[in-house]
Amino acid sequence: MPDRVKRRGRRPPKTQIAARNAFDLDLSPFIKTVVASIVYSLVGVVVFALSFVVIKLVTPFSIRKEIEQDHNTALAIVIGSIILGIALIISAAIHG
Repeated sequence: MPDRVKRRGRRPPKTQIAARNAFDLDLSPFIKTVVASIVYSLVGVVVFALSFVVIKLVTPFSIRKEIEQDHNTALAIVIGSIILGIALIISAAIHG
């Protein structure tokens, strides 16, 4: 019986145990995930920008003039659908 009392007396209080466990977190998986997300986001934005530049070079007219000045709704819908399609392809490629 005296051994039990001695063991109980040596244990730190539960608040100290909880505080010690809170600082023992391993953040390396979280940091790796955040860095990977930032890198994939940057790669996606760069690929998207390059594809939009290619669209602008391929069209024989000014997309901006047609949509803003001439109010060409059909062209705006087509360009919007191309942008959404490219975004879906990039997200699928990044996701795996």
